[in-house]
Amino acid sequence: MKKCSIPNERSHLLSSPSVNRRQPTRRRRFWRELYSKYIVAFAVATLVVNCEYKTLEQDPLGQRKFFGRRAEQEAFHSFPEDFIWGSGTSSHQIEGAADKRGESIWDVFCLDEKNILDGSSGLIACDHYHTMEQDVKLMMDMGLQAYRFSISWPRMLPKGTMKLINLEGIDFYNRLIDALLDAGIEPYVTLYHWDLPQALQNEYEGWQSRHIIDDFGNYARLCFEHFGDRVKHWITINDSWSVAVAGYNNHVMAPGHWKNPDTETYLVAHHLLLAHANTVHIYRNDFQLKQDGMIGIANNGDYRYPLNEETDTEAAQRAMVFQLGWFADPIWFGDYPKEMKERLGSRLPRFTRRERSLLKGSSDFFGLNHHSSLLASEPVTVPEYKGYWADISVEFSTRDRWRRDAMGWSIVPDGCRELLLWISERYNDPMIVITGNGVASAEIDEETAIDDVSRRLYLKHYLVAIAEAIEIGVNVQGYFVWSLMDSFEWQFGYQRRVGLHYVDFETLERTPKDSALWYRQVIKANGGNIHRYYYATLSQD
Repeated sequence: MKKCSIPNERSHLLSSPSVNRRQPTRRRRFWRELYSKYIVAFAVATLVVNCEYKTLEQDPLGQRKFFGRRAEQEAFHSFPEDFIWGSGTSSHQIEGAADKRGESIWDVFCLDEKNILDGSSGLIACDHYHTMEQDVKLMMDMGLQAYRFSISWPRMLPKGTMKLINLEGIDFYNRLIDALLDAGIEPYVTLYHWDLPQALQNEYEGWQSRHIIDDFGNYARLCFEHFGDRVKHWITINDSWSVAVAGYNNHVMAPGHWKNPDTETYLVAHHLLLAHANTVHIYRNDFQLKQDGMIGIANNGDYRYPLNEETDTEAAQRAMVFQLGWFADPIWFGDYPKEMKERLGSRLPRFTRRERSLLKGSSDFFGLNHHSSLLASEPVTVPEYKGYWADISVEFSTRDRWRRDAMGWSIVPDGCRELLLWISERYNDPMIVITGNGVASAEIDEETAIDDVSRRLYLKHYLVAIAEAIEIGVNVQGYFVWSLMDSFEWQFGYQRRVGLHYVDFETLERTPKDSALWYRQVIKANGGNIHRYYYATLSQD
């Protein structure tokens, strides 16, 4: 077992386990049915097939220990007929054309080369601004049903406010939306994916000020007015946890602020939630009825297994609540989790009665970004530092047999299923859309990148986990692979590749990876070409 020094690691994706009393019953029923299916499949396999055990193909993720050499594949048809298959990107990571927008906090953050692994920036990125039609053609070739992208706030409003509106920016997104619809691809639009106008950071310290709530609402209204006649799926904010923790506690992402992490991290999160609630209120009051759309938020969540079932269940639950519950509880219940209130006391901002009313029920779907899982345990010693990681007071580790991706994140498909069950139980079976799931692979050259077996296997096994959750009864309605193409990967620069398409950052040429071709077949078959392996299992620990 390996331990992770979470406060200092660059990874910003976490996870945790459920303590809901109803959940084990559903799991036992699922595994009982799965075992029955296995017995039949195993008998057939014994008669007809002698399958050699292949480590990479049958257990590429190191999750189970097996005996025997026989296995049978069964086609998997667990996705609803109207299931949405998509992929996604974000504006700052792919658009480029920095001369045609206002400055963002990421432009300034990248000026200090020490902040970015390779000293790069997103000034050009994939140059999607100038190659948009070509990129839509890539989506068509894949058979994408939906494309999730974000609008750049500083491209729409260079100074962050309505005092200066960039008509060229509006025209660009109009052309993108029209091109998608002409190609039969549904746009899923995120209003904020981390590229805050630097002007607002200079004026009132951005998300640290309540002024941003109204400014974000005005920006959102502008988007609804210009694009809402064609956009039917809106996401207010992407991954608020990373904005607050990575930007204001770990200071590894823009704006890289670190002064009073034990208070400012929670203040930023508070304003993100209020900006979301205010924007949803604007949309529902003035646009939703006539535009017939949906609006929600995408939060990051990973699963936390207790290291020891007897002593660490509370730590695992606490880790989950401090990550996903922090932002989901106010939206589904109208207030912060009780665990956070008890631990943080007066350092956790309070919602007014009106704010609680605006927050509760302020999402038409549960948007989930999920990538990884970890083990959680009670700490051996009290941390000497202060801030979010001291408040959560959990020690994280990983199993030796869990493989890791190029980011260092543990690959645990079973954790995805457990997380979906946790969400379903805690939030009363909401409609879930997986707004981002993907992996960074070690792609040292173009040939290795295009032959991305590890990515295909990652996606396959996570989709099997999602299908298992759907079989149990979790209401998952859509899935977006992250991401459509290699891009500027935030603090990692261009040193991590997560795309379905390889991008040569010298020529900007795009090439479909094997995973893109495989995903095309998945979409065409509505997941019916994904096979599940049944194994005789020695250990499921």
